[in-house]
Amino acid sequence: MRTLYVVTHPEATHHVEGVVGGWHDSKLTPAGVRAAVSIAQALRAQVPDGAEVELFSSDLQRTLRTAEEVAELFGVKPIVDRRLREKSYGEAGGKPQEWLDRRFVPPPAVGERMDHDEGVQGSETKE
Repeated sequence: MRTLYVVTHPEATHHVEGVVGGWHDSKLTPAGVRAAVSIAQALRAQVPDGAEVELFSSDLQRTLRTAEEVAELFGVKPIVDRRLREKSYGEAGGKPQEWLDRRFVPPPAVGERMDHDEGVQGSETKE
């Protein structure tokens, strides 16, 4: 049996700057780097010595930087795959969060949510 650990990147510049993330290629903040180190140490403590480890990351700076901290402790190289990026917010990426908030059309509470158009040009659906 294999165990899968899913890690999200910690604090990135888009968080503290109040801009939309998604495919906007922000970096980890200094606090984010410290958190990435802590995440890596916690994983190292969880995973048995000698276990086969594969590490996958999106190509965005914040996720790759997080993966690099984990990779260092396990002695592996991250396998970078752009398909692992989080959802694209299209033209909203990198713009102020309030810009997106004014245009965002929330999905219905019930019914079809996967193909919902959020009202932002170029934004991906969950589908």
